[in-house]
Parts: sequence; C-alpha cells; structure tokens
Amino acid sequence: MTLTEFHATLEKNVPPSLRPVLVALWHDAKGDWTRAHEVAQDIDDATGSWVHAYLHRKEGDEGNAAYWYSKAGKPVERGPLEAEWTRIVTVLLSD
Repeated sequence: MTLTEFHATLEKNVPPSLRPVLVALWHDAKGDWTRAHEVAQDIDDATGSWVHAYLHRKEGDEGNAAYWYSKAGKPVERGPLEAEWTRIVTVLLSD
C-alpha cells in the first residue's frame, strides 16, 4: 500500500487490514487519539514505541514522549506533527 492509498482509506469508517501500528496511525488521522493510543500501547516493539512517542508528543506530554522515543531508539522529534505522521506511515508502509 502506498501513502496515497493509505490516505484514501481515511474516507472509510473502518481501518484497513494492516499491522496494528498503522491502524493506530489511521485512528489518529481520523481524529480518534484515544483509540490510536489504545492500539499503540498494546504493541510491544520499537515501532509501537515510535507511534506511542508521536501520540504523546501530539498530546503535549513531552516527558512521556521522550521516554517512548528512547524505547523506540529514535531521537526526540521537534518538527511539525503532520510531517512526523507522514514519515512514520511512509516508513511503516515500506517495511
């Protein structure tokens, strides 16, 4: 699936059949931070930690975000949230 195709799924009411990390980002893009966080916190690997970090940064909890970036092995992000979301989705779709 491409990023464009992923964006097109946002017109639907249910997420596509993809890995949970992408489902979490789908919910986030649909405006459901709580559901996105619920999905992300149940993923016990570096990608789940990366998405978890992004979500806490979006929430405004910089300290918690920094913890999750560390667990993901990623530097703390400071750029625009939209750019980070796109980068994460792009990387995860290419895995």
